[in-house]
Amino acid sequence: MNTVNGGISFWYAQDGASAPREPLPGDTTADICIVGGGYTGLWTAYYLKKAVPFLNITVLEAKFCGYGASGRNGGWLYNGIAGRDRYARLHGHEAAVRLQQAMNDTVDEVIRVADDEKIDADIHKGGVLEIAHTPAQLQRLRDFHSVEIAFGEKDRVLLGARETAERIRVSGAVASTWTPHGARLHPVKLVKGLAAAVEALGVTVHESTPVTEIRPKHAVTPYGTVRAPYILRCTEGFTASLKGQHRTWLPMNSSMIVTEPLPEHTWSEIGWSGRETLGDMAHAYMYAQRTADDRIAIGGRGVPYRYGSKTDNDGRTRPATVDALRDILIRFFPQLAGARIAHAWSGVLGVPRDWCATTTLDRSTGLGWAGGYVGSGVATSNLAARTLRDLIQQDSGQSGPTDLTALPWVNHKVRKWEPEPLRWLGVQTLYAAYRKADHHESTTHTPTTDRLATLADKISGRH
Repeated sequence: MNTVNGGISFWYAQDGASAPREPLPGDTTADICIVGGGYTGLWTAYYLKKAVPFLNITVLEAKFCGYGASGRNGGWLYNGIAGRDRYARLHGHEAAVRLQQAMNDTVDEVIRVADDEKIDADIHKGGVLEIAHTPAQLQRLRDFHSVEIAFGEKDRVLLGARETAERIRVSGAVASTWTPHGARLHPVKLVKGLAAAVEALGVTVHESTPVTEIRPKHAVTPYGTVRAPYILRCTEGFTASLKGQHRTWLPMNSSMIVTEPLPEHTWSEIGWSGRETLGDMAHAYMYAQRTADDRIAIGGRGVPYRYGSKTDNDGRTRPATVDALRDILIRFFPQLAGARIAHAWSGVLGVPRDWCATTTLDRSTGLGWAGGYVGSGVATSNLAARTLRDLIQQDSGQSGPTDLTALPWVNHKVRKWEPEPLRWLGVQTLYAAYRKADHHESTTHTPTTDRLATLADKISGRH
C-alpha cells in the first residue's frame, strides 16, 4: 500500500477540514485586525475577546485556519522556548527563569482552555522524554539536564539506560531526561476547536484572504483593506511572503511521517505506555509521539530551506526525505522494519536570525507581531497571545504592565537574514555540517561534541 504524500498533513487527512469560511467581502474596519489564522492568531483573538468582549476583532487567513505549521506540527505541547539562553545573557539569569516558568505554566494553560472550551484534541500529559544514543549525545544530555534544572525545572529527572527502557525501549538509548511539562496532542483538532471557539465569542474570521501588505492601521488584501488601530502579524513561517518582510524570518522546512496503527504485541515490545513526546540529542534532531490511535508520528529536517524563502506545495515531501525519516524510525525501533508508512508531509516554521522567539507591540504605529518559534510554537504561541493581549491592554490604557509584559522576549529586536544566495548557501552548509557531525559522533563514539557542529552553532546563531 502506497504512502500518502502531502495533502497538507496526516492530521487533516484523519480529522477532515472545516467548512470553508467566507473571504473578506470588501473594505472594512475593526478594533484589532489579526493576520494569520494559526495558533498565534487564534489564541490572540481568543484572549483579547475574553478580556474585552466588546472588541471588534477580524482575523484574516490566506488559506484556511491551521493551513500552516499549526496543522502540520508534531503535536508537542511542551515548555521549550527558542532563545531562552540568549535572553539570559542579555537580561540576566532571573529574567530567563521567569520566562521558563511562564512556559512551564503555559502547558497547563492550553490544557485548561481546551477543557473549558470542550476541545477534544487527544491531549495526554505524559511529559517530554529526550534520549541520548552516543557518548557525545550523552554528554550533551547531561549538560542540558543540568541547565534546565538551573532554570527552575526541579521536577526534571535524569534516567539511565535501564530506567529509560522501562519507559520506552529505543534501540541503543544510553540515557534520557524527562520533564513533566509536556503533552501529546492532535494539532488539527486543537486548531479547529480554537477557531470554532473564537467564532462563538464573536470574532470574525475570513479565510481565502491573503494579506499582501501590512502597514500602520492597514491590512491590505486583494479583496479590500481592513483598517484598525492595531494590526497584528501572526504569520510565522509564511512571514516572508509579506511586502517588506522577505528577510525577517526564514521559513525552515520540517517533515514528518506516520505509521499505520501498530498492533498490541508491537507496543508490548516498545513500551511507551506513558505516551511521552520523544526527542533526542542529535544535532539534526528528531521528534515523535505515540498517537491516540497507536501510530508513531516522527519528524525531522528534510530539505531545510528552499531558495528565495519559498514554501512547500501543500505539504508534498521528497521521497529521499521520507526514506530518511523511515531510517530514523527503524533505527529507534528495529521491529518496525515491516511497518507501513501511511502518510508523509512537510511544513515551514519561522526562524529569526538569532533563533529567538519574540512578541512585540510598536506603540507608535499599533503594529504588533509574535513568532519565530523555531519549532516550539504549539505552546509558545499561547504565551505569545496572552502577552500580546496584555501589551494591547496596556497601550490602550485598560491596564498597566503585567508579569507577561515584563518577560525578556517582549520587544526583542533582531537583524534580518542575509540576502540570497547567501541565505540559501548558509543554511544548506550548516545543515550539511550538522548531519556530518552526527555521523562522525555515531561512528567514532567520541565523548565530546563534534567541532563542526560547535562551529555551525556559532555561525548560525543557535547558541
